[in-house]
Amino acid sequence: MIPSTEEELTDDENGQLYEHQRLVVDKGQVPLRIDKFMCEHLQHTSRNRIQKAADAGFVHVNEKPVKSNYKVRPGDVITLMLDRPQYDSSIEPEEIPLNVVYEDSELMVINKPAGMVVHPGCGNYHGTLVNAVAWHLRDVPGYDPNDPEVGLVHRIDKDTSGLLVVAKTPLAKTKLGVQFFNKTTHRSYNALVWGNFVEDDGRIEGNIGRAPKDRLRMAVFPPGSEIGKPAVTHYRVLQRFGYVTLVECILETGRTHQIRAHMKHIGHPLFSDERYGGNEILRGERCGTYQQFVRNCFKICPRQALHAKTLGFVHPKTGQQMDFTSELPDDMQMLIEKWQKRVPVRE
Repeated sequence: MIPSTEEELTDDENGQLYEHQRLVVDKGQVPLRIDKFMCEHLQHTSRNRIQKAADAGFVHVNEKPVKSNYKVRPGDVITLMLDRPQYDSSIEPEEIPLNVVYEDSELMVINKPAGMVVHPGCGNYHGTLVNAVAWHLRDVPGYDPNDPEVGLVHRIDKDTSGLLVVAKTPLAKTKLGVQFFNKTTHRSYNALVWGNFVEDDGRIEGNIGRAPKDRLRMAVFPPGSEIGKPAVTHYRVLQRFGYVTLVECILETGRTHQIRAHMKHIGHPLFSDERYGGNEILRGERCGTYQQFVRNCFKICPRQALHAKTLGFVHPKTGQQMDFTSELPDDMQMLIEKWQKRVPVRE
């Protein structure tokens, strides 16, 4: 896999490069730009990524770096050299505690704690939910954590807590996946957000895609736009605390950072959400006691105040409706109680 951003395409401090891919050009190959040639012969990459890799000096021909307009010739040995060793992406079982809410022969429902990465990725190759599931199911015949036909059906962010479903069989993965695709599952989240709402409930619609200037954030674009994917979030006020509000969010779609991006878009970032600006004091008083109160709240819940509270779906084998509810984790519960004590609750 070729890195997707210029920031990732940088030499390490000692200039050491490691071979990740090797291609030998066939004898009958006609002259062709190397970026196009590599794009045709490598999976899971793009011509743009190859061009950036070449610009950074990571594409070599016969042991020498070349630019993306180099034309390959028969017998050329092309290597992709990156600034880190090649990582074995296979998922290994790791003995990590899991809060299993429900389990049968077809699936598991897990209550994930905040701070746990769901799936191995750049910078988080161990200690993930998938590694923990692999250990939990290590003695189950036929379950292979590296088989894409089983395992996670959907994901939630690292610092979001709450319910997830894992398929133990290909049949369960397929049937649950269809339900998520057709939006027939039921999912609700509890979130503490900045600001008060004029209305008691509402609907947010807007395409969600990568923010142009920050690849780690998602941005909201007009419905029907060619940018991003359609997304709809419904919300309902649960408790009002004047400067912050506890809301229930129900998803029609399941886009990356959907609730976080949609709430930011309408001026109500999630409390303590660093990536979307919710870790600043956005509402309230200027006095020192209030400022200190909010800083203490950030310490109690040092992550976005978002919890996947309910999950409902039809069992892939029995056809029975399955509904699960999880309690708010301690950090969010303590955070809400702290606001309740300071500001009288207004339903």
